[in-house]
Amino acid sequence: MNGEILVVNSGSSSLKFALYESVHAENPMDLALRCRGQFSGLGDWAQVELSVGFDETVGQAYTAALRNVPPMLGHHGALARLLEWIEVNPRLGDLRAVGHRIVHGGARYRDPLRLDETSLAQLEALVALAPLHQPYGLAPVRALAGLRPSLLQVACFDTAFHATQPALAQTFPLPRRYRQQGVIRYGFHGLSFDYVNRVLAEQVLPQHRQAASGGRVIVAHLGNGASLCALRDGRSVAATTGFTALEGLMMGTRSGSLDPGLVLHLILQEGMPPEVVQRMLYQESGLLGVSGISGDMRELLASQAAEAAEAIDLFVYRIVREIGSLAAALGGIDHLVFTAGIGERAAPIRAAVAKGCEWLGARLDAGANAAHATDIAAADSRLGLWVIPTDEERMIAWYTVKELVR
Repeated sequence: MNGEILVVNSGSSSLKFALYESVHAENPMDLALRCRGQFSGLGDWAQVELSVGFDETVGQAYTAALRNVPPMLGHHGALARLLEWIEVNPRLGDLRAVGHRIVHGGARYRDPLRLDETSLAQLEALVALAPLHQPYGLAPVRALAGLRPSLLQVACFDTAFHATQPALAQTFPLPRRYRQQGVIRYGFHGLSFDYVNRVLAEQVLPQHRQAASGGRVIVAHLGNGASLCALRDGRSVAATTGFTALEGLMMGTRSGSLDPGLVLHLILQEGMPPEVVQRMLYQESGLLGVSGISGDMRELLASQAAEAAEAIDLFVYRIVREIGSLAAALGGIDHLVFTAGIGERAAPIRAAVAKGCEWLGARLDAGANAAHATDIAAADSRLGLWVIPTDEERMIAWYTVKELVR
């Protein structure tokens, strides 16, 4: 098993990557991270950076080796340069496999999947369900199949974690034939929820004996994409995202849930082409649309504009409302966990959400929250309030190792 596992998480103009030692581990937290970085500006003015590496000297050498990339370098070129660097680096073993974050597995794929031409074609058929994510997640698979045809590639799905939800939670009130065709609530951000759930149960709670007990947990994955997941005893029972990653919370540029009649109105009465409506709902709405300033929470928190404050207030309001809905689905709540970019780093947002959940027994420790501590609950809080950084790449690496040794 000596060697490396490469994890790839691809976006429209970016490619995040991480390298882990390919050793069998009992849980994801035991995997040793070798380095982590990303390409950005692909197709425009490409850049590369290493955020975590072996040491300063190696990190500098790595960056120097990859930084001088052609300005118009695309995903294929970025992967080629990355593979070359891995293969000539004396500090690394042989590359054993590549794990990919694939947003949608559809109704068929609920476990990590060894990729081949047949399964890849079936996943490409799901592009319409995740148009902003699926094509970019699959593009590196095609590229690597050409660059290193014999290299094992494994798909890990954001929808898989939610396969445990009861049928009632997955069902839309539509004619029955649509459920039989796979029109159900799938849920997303599953790799993040999977990791945070494991860290909470295996590391955080055992270290905090005084923490509120109980298995009813709501995890708030708050970033440019945002969603909530309700877990009972570590299993997903409901989520705010559904058939697509557009449903649920207001996000950076995505609207979240809307009255379906509004969408029909825009198309039928306003005469907007469906493609224009799709672009508006996915790319021009959410924090960006309401504020008219930015979809980046950091910019909005720093702004003095009334529109920025309104966007923040609506973002928090939607989170608190959905927490109430999921708490009802769980029959109560024992723990609320914040994760992802906003959840991990935006203390004012955590404070506002906790304030809105005081009726559930939430009491925030302001000092701990400002310090981004793991435990941010006050002594008299009836539910645990936690901040747990997510690590989707680590989950992908772990599942890929399991496929490698299977």
